[in-house]
Amino acid sequence: MISRYKTGKHFTITITDTTLAVTRKQDQIDAEAALDGFYVLRTPVPADELDAAAVVTAYKNLKYVERDFRHIKSDDLDLRPVFHRLEERVKAHVLICMLACYLTWHLRRAWAPLTFTGQDPPAQDNPVAPARRSARAQAKASYQHDPAGRPYHSFRGLLEHLATLTRNQVRYTGTQITIAMLAEPTSTQRQAFELIGAPIPLTLK
Repeated sequence: MISRYKTGKHFTITITDTTLAVTRKQDQIDAEAALDGFYVLRTPVPADELDAAAVVTAYKNLKYVERDFRHIKSDDLDLRPVFHRLEERVKAHVLICMLACYLTWHLRRAWAPLTFTGQDPPAQDNPVAPARRSARAQAKASYQHDPAGRPYHSFRGLLEHLATLTRNQVRYTGTQITIAMLAEPTSTQRQAFELIGAPIPLTLK
């Protein structure tokens, strides 16, 4: 239990063949309890360039870096395992994954109106205060549908919905002629392409 909770420094433990005595180091416990909730951030950036609140905000924004590395390694892009042997191929593989992560970042921002992503998070005067949702993000979570009645998606759910926009090879009965036919896009799929400024491709390339 001491190893699990890393509390050994707060106890004096005496073990014999027949006894176990545990004594609290109460003064040490009280001194550490007085600092509960406090932490120190150090930075080489001068205070006139980055004040205390901005330092805390920058530190908290590391969560986005951690999220992107998680996406690269496992969630979306599957950087690992790497099956390459040559150094240049490993570097190329990592570069492609980084470019894909950058593309994903842009898509998340562009498709925010179609997902539960908050588009306009409220500014906070106190960077250590709990984060607050904007009224729009709260409405998305509460109503689950946009004003047109279309359901909001997670980012992954939106990708799965876009995957239903298929191109099919149609062959007419009694002939050997085949033509490419695009499935009819849904209104959500149309808006997704509009938000990234790209037309839905109608011809094969």
